[in-house]
Amino acid sequence: MREYFRTERKADTVEEMAERFQELDIFGVILHNVSDSARGHKAPPNDWPADIVKRYPKQFAFFAGVDPWAGKLAVKEVERAVKDLGAIGLKLVPMMAEFFANEHRFYPIYEKCAELKIPVMFHSGTTGVGAGLPGGGGIRLKYCRPIPYFDDVACDFPELTVILAHPSFPWQDEQLAMAVHKKNVYFDISGWSPKYFSPNLIQYANTIIQDKVLFGSDYPMIYPERWLEAFDAAAFRPEVRPKILLENARKVLKLPI
Repeated sequence: MREYFRTERKADTVEEMAERFQELDIFGVILHNVSDSARGHKAPPNDWPADIVKRYPKQFAFFAGVDPWAGKLAVKEVERAVKDLGAIGLKLVPMMAEFFANEHRFYPIYEKCAELKIPVMFHSGTTGVGAGLPGGGGIRLKYCRPIPYFDDVACDFPELTVILAHPSFPWQDEQLAMAVHKKNVYFDISGWSPKYFSPNLIQYANTIIQDKVLFGSDYPMIYPERWLEAFDAAAFRPEVRPKILLENARKVLKLPI
């Protein structure tokens, strides 16, 4: 991952992370990823990111993670994470958990999220995980294509807010089409330095989907300072920048900041 993102920096401790975000005046959303069934290892419970938020409530919120293959247990965990731990959303990474999001066996998870009025975030496009390894380290990118997999979910659950994480290379235009076509679809632009954004992405963000685009750095792989420096140099319009950096997320995530 460090090689892919061209950084030698290692992750901060929780205390260092909180201090960094406070100094930068950035409110961070911690994303928890769970893929126990597919990857064969046990992820930390959602209590772990919840504890960070409890320690630093003015600096962080968190999206819970569940194993989509856990069935009813996954649905129960979503409810526990929201009602007992304070999660404000759910993060799913289909290429790590190895599932197609539009399979109806996973629909009870989205039904619960809609009931709880929290967004579902899907990792979309390629990934730095396994990048450059033989066979990509066993990671199959097909699970993270926006159309039809996430588009079907957004269509079948019009009351559910769907957020696609990252510019969805190599399917960026599919992601843009979804944001234009479906009122309940948003996406963040984390995971890429803005200097690599396509002209099409910037054009759409400056115009017809300027209320649909959310800031994110993909810390700790891309530190916020590096992302923001490149964002300053990118061709985003002055009136659009505050929307991307704060206003859109405050509205979509209902952040009291």
